[in-house]
Amino acid sequence: MRNRIYNAIDDDELLELSDKVEEEIAPIFKEIDSICESNSVKVIEAFQKCNLQTQHFYSSTGYGIDEPGRNKIEEIYANIFQAEDALVRTQFISGTHALSVTLSALLRNNDTMISLTGAPYDTLQTIIGCGKEQSKSSLKSYGIKYEQIELKENDFDIDTIKQRLQQKDVKLVEIQRSRGYALRKSLTIEKIEKVIRAIREVNQEVIIMVDNCYGEFVEDREPIEVGADIIVGSLMKNLGAGIATSGAYIVGKKELIELCAERLTAPGIGKEIGPSLNQNTSLLKGLFFAPRVVASSVRTAVYASRLLEKLGYKVDPLYNEKRTDIVQTISLGTAEGLVKFCQGIQQGSPIDSNVLPEPGDMGGYEDQIIMAAGTFTEGSTIELSCDGPLREPYIAYMQGGLTYEYGKYGILKASKRLKRKEG
Repeated sequence: MRNRIYNAIDDDELLELSDKVEEEIAPIFKEIDSICESNSVKVIEAFQKCNLQTQHFYSSTGYGIDEPGRNKIEEIYANIFQAEDALVRTQFISGTHALSVTLSALLRNNDTMISLTGAPYDTLQTIIGCGKEQSKSSLKSYGIKYEQIELKENDFDIDTIKQRLQQKDVKLVEIQRSRGYALRKSLTIEKIEKVIRAIREVNQEVIIMVDNCYGEFVEDREPIEVGADIIVGSLMKNLGAGIATSGAYIVGKKELIELCAERLTAPGIGKEIGPSLNQNTSLLKGLFFAPRVVASSVRTAVYASRLLEKLGYKVDPLYNEKRTDIVQTISLGTAEGLVKFCQGIQQGSPIDSNVLPEPGDMGGYEDQIIMAAGTFTEGSTIELSCDGPLREPYIAYMQGGLTYEYGKYGILKASKRLKRKEG
C-alpha cells in the first residue's frame, strides 16, 4: 500500500529521491536525537530542582505584583541556562524587542558597543542606527557609539578583537550567533567559547552579550555556560516550541537583568510587576517540548539541505555539517526562484495554504521581503517558515518544523513547485 504522501505530492521521481535522501541522513538523525535527549534531561531536571507545582500555572492580571508563576518560570530559565537571573515576559513582542530593551538598558550616552560578527541583522541595524534606515529613537540618536569587526573566514578575528579591547573604552560587545540575512555561517558554541576566552585575557569589564535567536537547544551547551554575561532570544522561536504565543527572554548576570527589567517596566520597579495574562502554562509547556521541537526543526533542515542539493541548488549548511541553529539557506539564483520556493512552503502549510505570498516592504528592512509562514502563531519561526530579501544572490532562509513529518511535506511541496516551474 502506498503512503498517502505519494498521492499528495504526485511526483514519483521526487519521492524516490526523497527516500534515498532519508536513508543517507539517518545516521545524522541519531546524533540530533542524542542532543535532544541531553537537553530534555536539562529541562526536566530544572523543573524538578525548582519545584514546579500546579499552583504556578495560575495567572495574574493588572500589575501582576510578585506573581509566583512568573517568578518560577524565570527561576527555571536561569537554572537551564546556568545564569544568575532571568527575565521571561510575554510583554516582549519579539526577539528584536528584547534585544532593543537589553541594549537600551546597558548602554548610556557616550558608551561604545562593538559587534564582533560584522553587520547585525537588519532590524537591529535600525535599533543601533548603523543601517541605511535611520530612526530618531536609535541608540545612535542617544549618543551611543557603534563599531563592528568583520568575521574572518567565518570565524572571529580574534587578533583584531583583542587589540581593540585592550582599550577600556568599550562598554559592550555583541555576538550574533545565527547568520541573519548575511551570507556567513552561523557560529558554534565552540567558536563563541574561544572568542570569550580571548576577550577575558585582555578585558575583564566589557559586557559580552549574545543574540541567541534560533540557536537554543541545537547544541548541548548555551552561551552563558561558556562565559557570556547576558543572552537574548524569542519565545516565538526555539524555546516556545510553537506553543508559546508571545514573549522573549533575557538571561544572565543578576545586575544586568535588573537593568533590563527596569527598562522594560520602570526604574525602581523592575521585575516586581508584569502580569502573566494566562500564559504561564503555555510558556512552561513550550519549554517542556522545546528540545524535541528543535530536534524536529534540525531534522527538517538536514532533509531540506540534502534534497535541495540533490536537485542542483547551493545550500548552507550542507546536510552533514555541524549545526548551531535551525536556519537552512537555499540559493535560488533568481527573484522568481526565491518567490516560487517561498510560495511552495506556504502551500505546504496548515494555515492559509491557499495564499500565495508576494514580496513587500516591511519595517526595519531595506529590501523588499517575501515571507511564507502558515503558522498558528503569527511570526512563529519555529513553525515551518521561509523568508528572504529580494536581493542577490536570492537566498531563501528556511527554519522550523514542529514535527519532521510536517516539515518534510512542506519541503516536498516547495521542491515540486521549483522542479515543475509552476505558476
